[in-house]
Amino acid sequence: MSLSGFQWAARVSQIAPFHVMQLLARARQLQAEGRDVIHMEVGEPDFPTAAPVIQAGQDALAKGLTQYTPAAGLPELREAIAGHYQTAYGVDIDPGRIIVTPGASGALLLIAALLVNPGDKVMMADPTYPCNRNFMRLFEGEPQLIPVGADSEYQLNVGHIEQHWDDRTRAAMLATPSNPTGTLVGKEALQAISQAVSARNGALIADEIYQGLTYGVNAMTALSVNDEAFVINSFSKYFGMTGWRLGWLVAPDNAVSELDKLAQNVFLSAPTPSQYAALAAFQPETIAILEERRAEFARRRDFLLPALRELGMSVPVTPEGAFYIYAGVDHLTDDSYQWCQDLLEQEFVATTPGLDFGLNGARKTVRFAYATDIEQLEQAVERIARFIRQS
Repeated sequence: MSLSGFQWAARVSQIAPFHVMQLLARARQLQAEGRDVIHMEVGEPDFPTAAPVIQAGQDALAKGLTQYTPAAGLPELREAIAGHYQTAYGVDIDPGRIIVTPGASGALLLIAALLVNPGDKVMMADPTYPCNRNFMRLFEGEPQLIPVGADSEYQLNVGHIEQHWDDRTRAAMLATPSNPTGTLVGKEALQAISQAVSARNGALIADEIYQGLTYGVNAMTALSVNDEAFVINSFSKYFGMTGWRLGWLVAPDNAVSELDKLAQNVFLSAPTPSQYAALAAFQPETIAILEERRAEFARRRDFLLPALRELGMSVPVTPEGAFYIYAGVDHLTDDSYQWCQDLLEQEFVATTPGLDFGLNGARKTVRFAYATDIEQLEQAVERIARFIRQS
């Protein structure tokens, strides 16, 4: 039997690949050839997982704690996450409302399965993280992309909800801090959006996977203004546990049993050693390490942001979270993908073209990740400056 003429499901053709993956593959090839490549394309902290977390994971393995956990996660981890919300944000969450998932992607998958019927729309900003729209499409929904700009700090606001919500809109999804822009939704804006969504009998989804990584402002959660919001979070970014593949979802009480059922069928449970390791993520000694790293990210941002602006790139809104700067390069190119390719080939600096994040201004923007040390960033700026001069 041959599948050479087989027609794949139509949805597959409607999900775009990560353009940056081709650039990453080429960057790794150049490294293998001995080139000194500076990585500013990957959204991954360059710090290793904090030692207390690694030790907790090793202890779990040594004790043979490798069997399945309940689908919703270890009870003690759900309690620890709830305790973190109280300690860090002053929000009381019943641990029973928390579902531990294989990465934040597992949480997004559960939400899409729970909320989206064929043809339903989920409103979100353009630009946004591509998986947020692609998961909705996987469940035959329609990502309702709203072009946003500096006037709304690249975020949805209440005006967008009021103007664009229609009979097929099912939910609004925010990302704060945002990938790719690093911008936040403030508390007042969040309250207004929440009220507008509730008035339309819609669901509010908050992607908070960069929560904790804020600079000059206090981190917050959508749960502080809407107890029935669906909140996605992750151990990958602030907690530095990318490869452990662990996240969580906070859901309204009446959704928990359905989400538990979906989790049982979709992934059974999150990785057990990772869950035991994550119990150490909230310990004071771990938080102290993570806060030192947050300060280092702030230092990197404070170097890179003015440096890119001095090169003529447009960053009209100062990013206050995550570890990205989303810069306009329209004075340099109208094809940011080709620009990123040329920068990699000529100066060995890897970046992410705006095409990965939507349609709005995508060919004239580039995302720069400052998830690498300050010395590398200094070299990168020198190389980018030389590339611009020679272009």
